[in-house]
Amino acid sequence: MTPIVAGIVGMSVLVVLMFMGMPIGLAMLITGFAGFTYVVHLSGAFQVLFSVPYSLITSYDYAVLPLFLLMAEICMAAGMGQSLYKLVYAWIGRLRGGLAVATLGACAFFAAASSSSIATAATIGLVAIPEMRKYKYDTAVATGCLAAGGGLGILIPPSGVLILYGIMTQQSITKLFIAGLLPGIILTLMFMMTIYIRAWFKPELAPAGERTTMREKVTAMSDSVEMVVLLILVIVGLVIGWFTPTEAGAAGALGALLLSLIRKRLSWQGLKKALVQTLRTTGMIFTILMGALVLNSFLAVSTIPMELAGWVSGLGLPPILVMIIIIIVYVLLGTIIDAISAVLLTLPVFFPLIVELGFDPIWFGVVIVMVVEMGMISPPVGMTLYVIKGIVPDIPIGTIFRGTIPFIVVELVFVALITAFPVIVTFLPSISGG
Repeated sequence: MTPIVAGIVGMSVLVVLMFMGMPIGLAMLITGFAGFTYVVHLSGAFQVLFSVPYSLITSYDYAVLPLFLLMAEICMAAGMGQSLYKLVYAWIGRLRGGLAVATLGACAFFAAASSSSIATAATIGLVAIPEMRKYKYDTAVATGCLAAGGGLGILIPPSGVLILYGIMTQQSITKLFIAGLLPGIILTLMFMMTIYIRAWFKPELAPAGERTTMREKVTAMSDSVEMVVLLILVIVGLVIGWFTPTEAGAAGALGALLLSLIRKRLSWQGLKKALVQTLRTTGMIFTILMGALVLNSFLAVSTIPMELAGWVSGLGLPPILVMIIIIIVYVLLGTIIDAISAVLLTLPVFFPLIVELGFDPIWFGVVIVMVVEMGMISPPVGMTLYVIKGIVPDIPIGTIFRGTIPFIVVELVFVALITAFPVIVTFLPSISGG
């Protein structure tokens, strides 16, 4: 077999292993090792197998991921998600559609800390959905805004998927974070406007909540001030150059720990649970990343990415058409596997192609994390939707699907907007020093 045929066979084997239920990290590792052995030689494959984990685990730059994960786990153990919801609810809950807008706002804040759509949906949903049901919100609206709000975690920095994208493609993680900031804010505002407009025309979908006193507003601010300050410190520190991404992760984790202890929100059991969960999640993600990097080495020697880029260029298709096809692939992948796996599985093939076509790698990183997350809230098997179903088992899954449709339309419009005007993504990174 030629290297290209070996690469095609290897990717076919990878798909078969995944459908057989093998963990995706292990499947990529086995496929990459066996393929590299066939195309090059066994000793070279062992060299890749030894060097990839060592360089990954010992790299200072890669420590950014477990540090931000630790920050997120401490915030969740300290119950900071609930305090964020109460803060936004106290200020805007009395407006028509205000509870749903408050849910989106709380999701945006908490998603920035947790970097996880699933964790955000589960944490905020436990507080928000009962409150919205109490005020007779349409269940599709209630669950739809929660799913959409949870998805903001993959875009608003610090984003775990953007960290992995930066590692895989050797792009500046600082610039990726800064690039995701403005689109994340704009998309959050577009989601909020969607709720407000729908509630304006159909008040029965999202009735107003109770008014809150100024004292209640101040109390809500006091209860959540540490979370807001922590997020501002981390994001502003990255944007203006106070921190490198790894330093920002360390500052965020330490800040979350100190603030939780000072406010007596974190028990010893909570801290233990946060540490153990951080280790488990880090181990899972690093296993997937190791497998992806070994697979990347195999695909490189198979020459598939280069040949694919050359073949597409030779077709004479407009680059934007190629990008639309790639976006569709990512949306479909997002419906069946998690965002991290989808991105790491496809980057070795798609990244050389987009570079060949002249797209900005920072812009591409923001686009793919958006569209993969879109897949996670899309029927029929969007993963976030089933997490919400677990929170509210009495709501039919079809109702939850229906609730996400307006937000998926908004996301499609926004993807088209940043494709037509990439400066929305690239402006802040271009003026930063990261």
